[in-house]
Amino acid sequence: MEKPHVYITRNIPKAIEILSGSCNVTMHKGKAIPSKKEVIKNIRDKDGLLCVLSDAIDSEVIDAAKKLKVISSYSVGYDHIDIAAATGRGISVTYTPEVLTETTADLAFALILAVARRIAEADALVRRGKWQTGWKYDFMLGSDVNGKVLGIIGLGRIGSAVAKRARGFNMKVLYYNRNRLPIEKEDQLRVEYRSFDDLLKESDFVSIHLPLGNDTFHLINEQKLGLMKSTSYLINTARGSIVDEKALMRALREKWIAGAALDVFEKEPVSRSNQLLKMKNVVLAPHIGSASKETREKMAEVAAINLLNVLNGKRPIYIVNPETLSH
Repeated sequence: MEKPHVYITRNIPKAIEILSGSCNVTMHKGKAIPSKKEVIKNIRDKDGLLCVLSDAIDSEVIDAAKKLKVISSYSVGYDHIDIAAATGRGISVTYTPEVLTETTADLAFALILAVARRIAEADALVRRGKWQTGWKYDFMLGSDVNGKVLGIIGLGRIGSAVAKRARGFNMKVLYYNRNRLPIEKEDQLRVEYRSFDDLLKESDFVSIHLPLGNDTFHLINEQKLGLMKSTSYLINTARGSIVDEKALMRALREKWIAGAALDVFEKEPVSRSNQLLKMKNVVLAPHIGSASKETREKMAEVAAINLLNVLNGKRPIYIVNPETLSH
């Protein structure tokens, strides 16, 4: 029996190692992101596709793949894939949640500390040789994190992990979800529910942990930013387009809020003309929420197993559209 054919859009060693034993693997070898044309060319005769978050797998790509049975995304998000088109073709879409929860929560809290205590700004000052005076009362003053109010928008896996970290800083944790959690779960996590607007008004730090969809696109806009305290900070490790960047720039320039810390952006990589790069009251990271060696290897393992399971008629560990398994 011929081995199934699989296309991988990046060099992900652990995934290649797992798949090579039972599949004929074709891998994109360039350092640049593969073009849409290249992806279409390579998946026409493939049974499986392993892609990453920056690959746009739209209906045109999906329609070109006549034999495709599974799209395995090396990510927790799947907004880069046309789920409806895949489901219509009976193609299973899988992803890698849970394994990156703690790592992403670590980064979210690191960003809270970095923006509050001006760590990136202080590091740059020292490296540029601008630290020219001794102790001064008003030198590099930041904000405390201990004892402050943390507002979490989206108390799922990652949001809950961030809430647990906040306990160590004696923070009061508020949260907003579309659906309120059971009281027992709130008590367990030591969180208090608020309406969306009230959370923005009361919080010293607002951390976003939502998927991107039609209902969350530009959820944080001028009106919502205007509700936040002038001393508060916005943290985003979810998806860039949940925040209207133009509105955020205005809020930062006009000091509606004290600062922001972002790991995600509306357009990635960030353009050199992006005005956020010129602002001092922001901390910017290049989408590294899951970027630890341990987590990235586990993600690769899960992505590969998801793909193999579908090809072998088994249920994948994590699937977006389980209705396709009947095919």
